[in-house]
Amino acid sequence: MAEVIYLRLKKNLEITKLQQIYLKDIAYISATPIYKEKLLETPIYRVTKKDKNIVIIDSFLIIDHLTALHNELEIQLLGPEQTIIHINEVKKPVNIWIASFVWLLLFIGTAMTIMNFHYDVSMQQVQQKLHFILTGEESEFPLWIQIPYSFGLGLGTLLFFNHWFNRRFNEEPSPLEVEIYNYQQDLNHYMNHHENKLNDTNPSD
Repeated sequence: MAEVIYLRLKKNLEITKLQQIYLKDIAYISATPIYKEKLLETPIYRVTKKDKNIVIIDSFLIIDHLTALHNELEIQLLGPEQTIIHINEVKKPVNIWIASFVWLLLFIGTAMTIMNFHYDVSMQQVQQKLHFILTGEESEFPLWIQIPYSFGLGLGTLLFFNHWFNRRFNEEPSPLEVEIYNYQQDLNHYMNHHENKLNDTNPSD
């Protein structure tokens, strides 16, 4: 009777250099101790310069490779069918002048956007009207409304994005993080589809 091995691939793997990829790097397995250690150390793929920055390893190739090495095993796949390996270069230190320049551009752009929005919706007139309703007096600059509103706008933005520099206010992801996650998922699906399409059209590769 064949020994049953359960295999679950990792969705993503990030590396910073060209290296040998072992099964333990891209998958989790459930097996008896006598097989588990041996299988985890099995070399699967060597990343080279021709791979550029993305490699997709399909589960079928892994199962075929493991079965060829251990014909007494029965591999059962659970979860994802591919692992996407991202080859990232070692990040260089951030140039403080470039970072400051980008931050300044974003700050000015954001400020202009908020001011133009307030101008389009006649926010000053609304605050003046609100001041007249509450006090019965007219004022061109109702600061007791405008100042708290300005602080509230900034505080609301911080709470919305759930970040203060590297600090999070709670464990709930921000809308921006959710959108980035969804984008990454769509990108992974596209790469998987594109890779499978290439494999179907080039069976000899």
